[in-house]
Amino acid sequence: MPQDANDGQTSSDLSGVQRVADAIRANISQVIVGQTATIDLLLVAVLAGGHVLIEDVPGMGKTVLARALARSLGGDFQRIQCTPDLLPGDITGIMVLNQHEGAFQFRPGPIFAQVVLADEVNRATPRTQSALLEAMAEHQVTIDRETRPLPHPFLLIATQNPVELEGTFPLPEAQLDRFLLRPRMGYPTLDDERTILRRFRTADPLANIPAVTTPQQVSALSRLIGQVRIDTSIEDYLLTIVRSTRSHPGVELGVSPRGALALARAAQALAAIAGRAYVAPDDIKRLARPVLAHRLITNVEARVAGNAGELIIDEIVRQTYVPVEAIPAS
Repeated sequence: MPQDANDGQTSSDLSGVQRVADAIRANISQVIVGQTATIDLLLVAVLAGGHVLIEDVPGMGKTVLARALARSLGGDFQRIQCTPDLLPGDITGIMVLNQHEGAFQFRPGPIFAQVVLADEVNRATPRTQSALLEAMAEHQVTIDRETRPLPHPFLLIATQNPVELEGTFPLPEAQLDRFLLRPRMGYPTLDDERTILRRFRTADPLANIPAVTTPQQVSALSRLIGQVRIDTSIEDYLLTIVRSTRSHPGVELGVSPRGALALARAAQALAAIAGRAYVAPDDIKRLARPVLAHRLITNVEARVAGNAGELIIDEIVRQTYVPVEAIPAS
């Protein structure tokens, strides 16, 4: 990777991203134990302007994680409990009649917050799920022909329970594609679970964590992510992985160009929180599964064989030539 004349200034600008990311990670770690990788992915989503779908069993700390992130950002937090009787207006807000003034006024819904948790999103009906699409894609909602911007930064964290399917409405592929990342938290180790028991035994540590930044500062830092350089060899590596999903025998519909853009943007954010002004091959390898796997539609044979999207992405990454990383001169 050749050294650019502006690399020194870019690295200086991006050092603020790393400092804030380290502060947020340390802050959340006072509450959430053993989930550093998941926390990093949430930071990537915040800085890249994307959204996150967490598919895991109940009780893994998804709500606590979302609250801890909102507290750390100094932003507003809203939780939406998705149920079959939830209406789109319950999310976006409604117009109500002010009888004193004789006019309709807008009452904002819970979507108007910096961090929004849509808990068990697959329990909401397709009509209600679709109310999230405009908010996720354009950071705005339209109500009675009037478009209203959402606060910035805006992060939607949606959760799904993978083991309970009765009474659910699976997200359509178009909406799955709107999520930048789909991480999995998984069960804690024995030592981590012991730490959780002791940490929550006498008090809730979430009540005491302070804000370590502001939404305004995070917005300013997210605008710097585009300065992270993606070398041509890294572009080729990324595109080879994406294009390989379209010809894999177990895939019916591969990753779209939007998925390629999402992987590039996420890799820039991951490099920035690591203190680098350039994307490395390991950034692409680390993000390929959470960014791309949920965008695949596998065929019947692959599903019967248990060859899920995650395994297919892992296979493609293993088989793709990794470019040699040259460290830029200091």
